[in-house]
Amino acid sequence: MTQRILPIDTTFLRLQVLSPDDVGRIHEATLDLIETVGVRFPSEQALDILHDHGASVDREKQIARIPGHLIEEAMSKAPAGYTLCARENPDLDLPLDGRHAYLAVDGTGVDVLDPHTGEKRVSSKADVANAMRVADYMEEIALVWPPVSAQDCPSETRGLHELDAAWNNFAKHLQTETLVTVHEMEAAIDMAAALVGGRDELRRRPILSIMQCTISPLAHDGGSIDASLVAAEAGLPVAFMTMASCGFSGPAALAGNLVVGNAEVISGLALMEMAYPGCPVYYAAAQTAMDPRTGAYTGGGPEDYLFGAATNHLADFYRIPLSMGAFATGSKQPDWQAALDNVFAGIMPVLTGADLLQGAGMLYGSRIFSYEQLLLDCEIYSATRAVANGIPVSDETLALDVIKEVGAGGNFIAHKHTRQHITDLWQPRFVDRRPYSAWEADRKGPREWANEKARWILEHHQPAPLDPKLSAELSRIISSVEKQLGLN
Repeated sequence: MTQRILPIDTTFLRLQVLSPDDVGRIHEATLDLIETVGVRFPSEQALDILHDHGASVDREKQIARIPGHLIEEAMSKAPAGYTLCARENPDLDLPLDGRHAYLAVDGTGVDVLDPHTGEKRVSSKADVANAMRVADYMEEIALVWPPVSAQDCPSETRGLHELDAAWNNFAKHLQTETLVTVHEMEAAIDMAAALVGGRDELRRRPILSIMQCTISPLAHDGGSIDASLVAAEAGLPVAFMTMASCGFSGPAALAGNLVVGNAEVISGLALMEMAYPGCPVYYAAAQTAMDPRTGAYTGGGPEDYLFGAATNHLADFYRIPLSMGAFATGSKQPDWQAALDNVFAGIMPVLTGADLLQGAGMLYGSRIFSYEQLLLDCEIYSATRAVANGIPVSDETLALDVIKEVGAGGNFIAHKHTRQHITDLWQPRFVDRRPYSAWEADRKGPREWANEKARWILEHHQPAPLDPKLSAELSRIISSVEKQLGLN
């Protein structure tokens, strides 16, 4: 089939949950926090860069206190927009222009709901490949993190095996959060460069982007920082994602949680800009609230929905794209709770203009991947897209002449105008609109239909194949790294 993607135009409807004054106060509080308390960077390279740019560095505690003007100066060098490129086909490229939102599959869960048995089991490299094939088929999915972990591969090169499975089964843009060492990142860059024809071409057409998680509160992972500097030097877009949780790794108050997360994100991005001015970066967030009764990560709820909207105001303030954790419900299965979480969590960042919506297909706070949930999340995204399109008003859509022709008591079924516009109306794949009698005769519903469709895709869809020589080169690069590391 001819592939395309379905972005959401984010320019028609807008929601504002923070005023410009609110955003300014959060920014000022963030700068105060970074300068007085500091952020932990357990990386000698990062501390050297920060020190050379004027930060106060405590080598023993690995904490950098960075004056606010240095943060602002560094962030001003970040490009406001750029393009995430597909593996080969430019028609599948994703311009991050502040006008469109794209849906992504999240990563990297440790379990999968088997589409044939329905049982939860530990994920493997084959599961990565199968999940990518289904994501490749869905028009709503524009880019992907490998949604599950290749746990049957060595931990030292697991992220590379996930890229290998992805590029062999997915033709759109690829993102990853599991490259947390320099040797993995160097190899991943070699793999991506092999696919596009060299490092210079990779800089021009970045087919891979990098996501790293911060460690709340106010810390980074050393391996992730060093790996990100390698990626930034190569021209790959880099993001830092905060997952600060109200009451646990951030203040219980939502505004305070935003300040903690913001400090983590922009301190990491500022470091990238200090090292490589003008390198492409983006803001990433998946903040949530601790469940006061259990202390558990919730992965859903009003706080998450508000964070999804508020974080985009911050990304807009810094004039950089936003990747928002939107669909990774806390539910354990595709059910009412998952639908509730993902409808709100999906539409809130769209209405504030987010660029990337992460999490499709993930359950239990991104721990479990579900094929059924992936397809049902695409349905939610599709409905959100229809809402975000708004109600265009023109002579054609007002249809005054048509109404006059039909007149009082008539109907519009056979009118030419109806034939021209009936396909503009949203049509679901899985929402049940059957008559009650049909439902009584066959009580299958959205989850069963989504499972059947996923199994059909796995049986019938073959993504655009990767050149066998390139596929062999990806395997060679991974084998070379494993040999250097002394792995079997």
